Amino acid sequence: MSDKTPKYITTTLPYANASPHMGHALEFVQADTLARYWRLIGQDVFFNVGADEHGQKISRKADEAGIGRQEYVDKYAAEFDNLKSALNLSYDSFTRTSSPAHKAAAQHIWKLCEENGDIYKKKYSGLYCVGCEAFKVESDLVEGKCPDHQTEPEEIEEENYFFKLSQYQSYLETHLSKAGVVLPEWRRIEALNFVQGGLEDLSISREKSRMDWGVPVPSDEDHVMYVWFDALTNYISCLDWPEDKDGNFEKFWQDGETLQLAGKDQIRFQSVIWQAMLKSAGIQATDQIFYHGFINSDGQKMSKSLGNVIDPYEIVEKYGTDAARYIMLRHVHPTDDSDLTWEKMDAYYTANLVHGIGNLTARVMKMAETHLDEPVSFAYDYEHSPVLSAYSFQVAMDNIWQVIGQMDEYIAEKEPFKLVKTDTEKAKEMIVSLVQDLKKVATALIPFMPATAETILEAIKENKKPENLFARLEK
Repeated sequence: MSDKTPKYITTTLPYANASPHMGHALEFVQADTLARYWRLIGQDVFFNVGADEHGQKISRKADEAGIGRQEYVDKYAAEFDNLKSALNLSYDSFTRTSSPAHKAAAQHIWKLCEENGDIYKKKYSGLYCVGCEAFKVESDLVEGKCPDHQTEPEEIEEENYFFKLSQYQSYLETHLSKAGVVLPEWRRIEALNFVQGGLEDLSISREKSRMDWGVPVPSDEDHVMYVWFDALTNYISCLDWPEDKDGNFEKFWQDGETLQLAGKDQIRFQSVIWQAMLKSAGIQATDQIFYHGFINSDGQKMSKSLGNVIDPYEIVEKYGTDAARYIMLRHVHPTDDSDLTWEKMDAYYTANLVHGIGNLTARVMKMAETHLDEPVSFAYDYEHSPVLSAYSFQVAMDNIWQVIGQMDEYIAEKEPFKLVKTDTEKAKEMIVSLVQDLKKVATALIPFMPATAETILEAIKENKKPENLFARLEK
């Protein structure tokens, strides 16, 4: 495809039963960085996030809280949407699965799969984990409990609708054998191995008498859709599928390049179930799915009971928006699990922001303001970044900070602030060169730390030292 091919990017929809955590923030910031980068190099972009608002977990939590289900999801959906300002996100759509437009899209994809002969009804009994919103087999359990939620599944017998996932084993094996459809590569192998291990048909409805908070099954008022069958459809409902009044589905999904971001625990849903649903409905597959790792704290999974949960809103409150983005993009590995603590983040912030880009900007622009008669004016456009195109956020940021380090070394070695007293013209040439390099650094920072980049570029334009970019932490 050409460099002007429209780009579509989406995160997974966080489940609206709790406040945002670091994994959500990481995924949002990664996606936002890519969206900003693509826009900078001249591509049309559609960027989607949202909230998954149905299912048994939510209905139970709302009932326990003594409030209506819609009121309950409204509260948590707002917390996720508020990340837009907290993290300076540039998304085009916030898809809520409780919206009428999304419900209509979910019912339409059901009808298409049903018309294709891939949905049928049968009685089923099994072990059901409310936390996972999924049936389990004995081999999934550890000492009789769900390993993810440490609860014993409920024994349930009911009549459900099923999706013929097993019919798509050969298709999925072929799809997942293509290099690049899943990144990193080992996640593609993981997905392929899962499919090759054999697929069973998927229960895609729940009896309304047992679980009434969901999208109604078309033509059967006694059933609602399984939450995943409903929620996955958001990736195209956000584009106004199936009506497509503005042509966004055709432009971004059919004619564009599509990318989904997801956590490493999402492979079964994103690369298997969703791709089979799309095939059944006659819609082309997602071009690429990128899986990130988890963020732990002090070597342990974040847990409220352990008291080691790091709230993304607290990071923004302590360090600021761009600093929070910096930490997630440079000090969290794009694909592997990473470890964050407040002590580590304090060190990153002080060394690389206060004493790094912050101090460098102050030194260079103070010299420019004092010794240059006019602003340094030169054209420098944003350059295509092969590293960022490969989703190597850390490497891209390391490259920027390498330049920052080289500039610091240059100032320490050449001392233009001293040379200006004995060789004014030579010192001015050095200062101009430093300002030019600073502009290159600021321009490179635009997708990662947009507000910081804008402040630096404005200071260069005005030939004036800005206020400190990053305040020192209070001891």
